[in-house]
Order: sequence, then C-alpha cells, then structure tokens
Amino acid sequence: MSCGGVYTSSSSNELLRGIHLSGAGAMSHESEHDLAMMVNDFLENGNSGGGTDLTRYSSDSDSSFSDLLLLADKISYFKLAKNQYESDLLSVINSLALSINERDLDAGNSDLCNASCIRFSLVKLLRLSGYDAAVCTSRWQGIGKVPGGDHEYIDVVHSNETGSSERVIVDVDFRSHFEIARAVKPYDKILKSVPVIYVGSLNKLKQFLQVMVEAARSSLKQNSMPLPPWRSFAYLQAKWQSPYQRKFYPYEKNSNRNTTIPLEHKNCAGHLRRLHSSLLSEIEIERTLRPFNRGRREKLDKRRRSSFQ
Repeated sequence: MSCGGVYTSSSSNELLRGIHLSGAGAMSHESEHDLAMMVNDFLENGNSGGGTDLTRYSSDSDSSFSDLLLLADKISYFKLAKNQYESDLLSVINSLALSINERDLDAGNSDLCNASCIRFSLVKLLRLSGYDAAVCTSRWQGIGKVPGGDHEYIDVVHSNETGSSERVIVDVDFRSHFEIARAVKPYDKILKSVPVIYVGSLNKLKQFLQVMVEAARSSLKQNSMPLPPWRSFAYLQAKWQSPYQRKFYPYEKNSNRNTTIPLEHKNCAGHLRRLHSSLLSEIEIERTLRPFNRGRREKLDKRRRSSFQ
C-alpha cells in the first residue's frame, strides 16, 4: 500500500471524525458507512483519486499563493452580490440565530442529532416571523468516486418579482464544509471570509463551491496532497442539489416524543456556542469594513450595468 507519505491507514478514524465535525450534517447510518468506505478507499489506493472528478482540472491550473488571494477576492465579490431579499433575510436569520439559547434545543425522537435541533429551532423562529421555512433533508445515490449520502439544511420559499416561487438556501454551518487538513495560511484567510451562515440561491451557492474547491485543491497541492473525494465539487454540490424532503418539526405532532436526551444532542450546546461566537465575530468584522465594502458594492453595480449595455 502506498500512501505517498501523506496519509497512513491509521489516519482513517481521524479523517472520519474530522468529516463528522465539519460539514457532514445530519447523516444516516447508511451514509456513515458509505463515507467510511470512501475514506478507506482513499487511503488504500494511495490517495491517487483515479476518478475523473478528482483529475478533471489540468496541472496547468496549479495555484500559487497569489492565486489563492485572487480566489479570496472572488469570495468577497460573491458575498456582496446579494439581492435585497437575501440581504434582509440574512439580517433576520443572524438575529434569530443569536437569540437561540440552549433551552430552545429540542432533540425530538432522533437518535442522531448533529445540530439538527439548531436548524429546527431556527425554522420555528422563521415561521413565527412569517417565513415559509423548513428543514430539508437531501439524499443521493453514489456515482463513481462520489458515494451516496444525505445532508440537512434549511430553505425559505418566497414569491419573486415575477410572482413565481423561489427557494433561498440557508446553511447554518457553511464554513465547515470546506475545512481541510494542513491548510496553508492564504487558504485559512479564504475560509474565514466564507459566510458563517449561507443565505442565497442555488446558483450563487454553486459559485461558492467552485471557488472553494479550487482553493482547497491549490492549498493541498502546496503540501503535495490530493483533493479527497469528500471535498470534491460533485460531492459538495450533491448536498444541496439532490432530491429533498421538507420538514417543519423534528418529530410528528402526534407521536410519542423521546424523553431521553441522545448523547449526540448533548454536543449541540457546544455547536450553538461556536455558532454564536463565529456570528458575532463576522458581524463585527463586517461592521468595521462597511465603508470599504460600500465602495466595492458601487463598483459591483457599475460592472453589472456595463454587462447589460
């Protein structure tokens, strides 16, 4: 077995633990099994990632530190490119998320929580505020090097300017989807610029994913490490673009609720504290940069107008 001096088979449990803590969402037992097999296959095959999904970018695209800084600028550009509804909704969501306390977290009947209670608490507050919000559970079948899995996030459905329904995606732990091993400092800078809570359309989400996958690939290559399949674009995109079911409550209204608190649910208080800390830090940074961002937004508006001329 060749591991290229980067990972060893003893790293499997550590990698799995890291994936669960960063961006795995609320996963079923079947998805955990598929993910475990994917990690083991990645290690056993020397991290070569023989699938086309891992090698579709040419070696000519190897990024330097300056390229990573350019990608960071793209993330800042995407953050500013929000319409009025998304901006207003983000402000409401940030306020509601900060208002949630540990006593609000309800484990329901689920044996596996993984911060699902935080999402349902936020959905409850959004619905009380008049929004058509729900917790969405997506599931997808494995294809090639991308295994099947599931993911949990929030959506808000509203009527757009044309009168048709439109979904706004809300992910309350967005940064965690892009955490990687041995990240170089410019990548850490990019990661810190990613929204703590993503609020926006699927198309804008795809733009974030494309940039972050490229940034992760560049960072890993500088340490002679390949991009693992659970950080590939196809795997990330499947989380939000796969078939999904909407749910308003963590349990059926007439069912017998579980009176015992699952062990996984007890960790949610820590998730909530980290969410509050990250949000407060992000809000303070954006308040400081507001004059600078105002000028960037004006340039963005000019660029948009010129593109239509």
